[in-house]
Amino acid sequence: MDLNLTEEQEALVTTCREFAQREIKPIAHELDKNARYPKELVAQMAELGLMGIEVPVEYGGSELDTVAYVLAMETISAACASTGVIMSVNNSLVCEPLLKWANEAQKKQWLTPLASGEKLGCFMLSEPEAGSDAAAQKTVCVRDGDHYVIDGVKNWITNGPQADTGILICMHDKSLGHRGISAFVIDMNAEGITRGPKDDKLGIRASHSCQIFFEGHRVHENQRLGKEGDGFKVAMSTLDAGRIGIAAQALGIAQGAFEAAAEYACDRKTFGKRIIDHQAVAFMLADMETQIEASRLLTLRAAMAKIAGRRHSKESAMAKLHASETANKVAKDAIQIHGGNGYVTEYPVERAFRDAKITEIYEGTSEIQRIVIASSLMRG
Repeated sequence: MDLNLTEEQEALVTTCREFAQREIKPIAHELDKNARYPKELVAQMAELGLMGIEVPVEYGGSELDTVAYVLAMETISAACASTGVIMSVNNSLVCEPLLKWANEAQKKQWLTPLASGEKLGCFMLSEPEAGSDAAAQKTVCVRDGDHYVIDGVKNWITNGPQADTGILICMHDKSLGHRGISAFVIDMNAEGITRGPKDDKLGIRASHSCQIFFEGHRVHENQRLGKEGDGFKVAMSTLDAGRIGIAAQALGIAQGAFEAAAEYACDRKTFGKRIIDHQAVAFMLADMETQIEASRLLTLRAAMAKIAGRRHSKESAMAKLHASETANKVAKDAIQIHGGNGYVTEYPVERAFRDAKITEIYEGTSEIQRIVIASSLMRG
């Protein structure tokens, strides 16, 4: 595995790092405290080409690869995990399925404004009774001539309050099980769609999510992605890509917490010496950095498998599983190194601790990732 970055990738990292230090870090605490959507940062990310990193230029994107996307996600998320996941959803869960499943007319109409950042997207799979069990869809679409009529509820939809466009997964024939699920691209401002109040969350508080209610919403058949019954395949292939993005987000959270802890350990003194000079703290930091590097390698391997065009379900699951659990462990240890200071909002590690937890839950819990990995072993 070649770990040398290309000139384009190096330039992207530099751009993202400068943007994160100059624009994101100074307001990350305020965004979290007030659960304020970072509209100005999203607009700037659009200007930098970060909202459609892997999308070809002809459809408004930056036409970079998945490794570049991972590097950008990690760098942005290290400064603010909320800003990172807004970017992740638009790239992985909206642009990705459109790039893979949309026809040419759909790409021109829907993908171009999303990849350029003119519009924002969301992905609507989860429901009140269909989280990890993604095939248990109760949102239905009923055929009516060349239209479908959609009714149902979607839960925990990241970017939901602000989204202009959505990818919707719903059931058209329950008797067929997962083969009766279809996917559509949706105008979120159309009639028959209502958004609930934004969720009040433990972490990633500046990234808003909400319930979405469909009541007699009509979509034309030209908004369907693929054929009737392709919806489950659309969802699963999208999640394979999305898990790389969340692994990168978790990696960024861990890296940010580690850097804060290492800096604090070099500055803080106890018993007449820096706390990093105490073996207990030094070993803790050594373990943190080792686990972060292991997560980075797994995430890059998944990215490279995707670039190569190989099925990467197992690699993506491994990356997300390890990176998310590493983020939680690193954030917890970063608080321990800060002592009492780590428990107050003046220091960023308590925010990292709260932000990290969701990475073990959304886009497939850690338990689901283990099922995916185990299933690949059973297939041989």
